[in-house]
Amino acid sequence: MALLRVEKMGHDFGGLRAVNNYNLEVESTQVRGLIGPNGAGKTTVFDLISGIYSPTEGSIVLDGKSIVGLQPHQIAAMGLGRTFQNLRLWRHMTVLEHVKMARYSKISYGLIGAFFGTPRRKREEEEIEEKARGLLDLMGIGRFADQVVVNLPYGAQRRVELARALATEPKILFLDEPTAGMNPEELVQMMEIIRLIHKELGLSIFLIEHRMKMVMELCEIVQALVFGEVIAEGTPEEIQNDSKVIDAYLGREAVH
Repeated sequence: MALLRVEKMGHDFGGLRAVNNYNLEVESTQVRGLIGPNGAGKTTVFDLISGIYSPTEGSIVLDGKSIVGLQPHQIAAMGLGRTFQNLRLWRHMTVLEHVKMARYSKISYGLIGAFFGTPRRKREEEEIEEKARGLLDLMGIGRFADQVVVNLPYGAQRRVELARALATEPKILFLDEPTAGMNPEELVQMMEIIRLIHKELGLSIFLIEHRMKMVMELCEIVQALVFGEVIAEGTPEEIQNDSKVIDAYLGREAVH
């Protein structure tokens, strides 16, 4: 059974059909990509699955359970983590605080522990910090742990966002243009990080990207979306040579 299955998902914004008859299956540990021109509906697909919007129609099943109508934090607790196209970081918090805050969704010491500083709270707080620092080390930014996040280079801030998403212990990770705004060196570094977390954590990954080098090198299966509809799905090689994709999006020069 697929870890994530979406069937016949559709959504309207007023009179505009933003997503139509969208289907998706993501297997355990699989890396999938979603491409398409600006305005194709890619981020809307992410927002519908992750609970920011509720689809007008269709079903979404994560790890055997329907998630349609659930709030984003409930879906996150069920195992879906994500990053966003535009950084959503708190300007005056440290790098470590960002990741620890995401870990707090896993605490179990309750209000009594919070108010009275019970041994259980102390133990869990130590575990949260240890795991948060471990994720920062995995991202290669452990040395920045105590710095305010806005003082970091842009590429490092992207890694903080990724570490924060991983802190929720997702089963599947949605990455919305994780290399947006990065220079070529930062792009290569991010690709290596995604390979690393896929290998080390065994996550399923579903990513949106405009950088075709990244999509073609990382993804096993790629969908092409145009005007809210999938026009092609297949291996990177198949997508590169699909005439509909070439005509609608890539251009022959970009794929050969």
